Amino acid sequence: MMRPARYHHNVYVIELHEDVLYERRFVDANPRFDRFMPCVYVGATGLSPQQRFENHKAGKRANRFVRRYGLRLMPEIYDVFNPMPWAAALQLEAELAQELREKGWAVWQG
Repeated sequence: MMRPARYHHNVYVIELHEDVLYERRFVDANPRFDRFMPCVYVGATGLSPQQRFENHKAGKRANRFVRRYGLRLMPEIYDVFNPMPWAAALQLEAELAQELREKGWAVWQG
């Protein structure tokens, strides 16, 4: 009997330094953000969130906002969801990004 594959995909959220707000593309993508709320990057990965964050900072398949402005992972937001299948991670990435935007956060989605 075949066993189902172990889920190993994750969503993750990275806090970005507020200087990202000097980036026009980032600000244009967040027209309703609240200046008192965090700036974040939301992504999905087959790696651990920590490894993916390290790759971003090292320039490996990196998002430019994370590479330049990434401060820390925010596991308090995503830990409860991980791990999951890839399709679920992609769907949750989009849903989580939208939910945070609705709360006034400035979000860049991977």
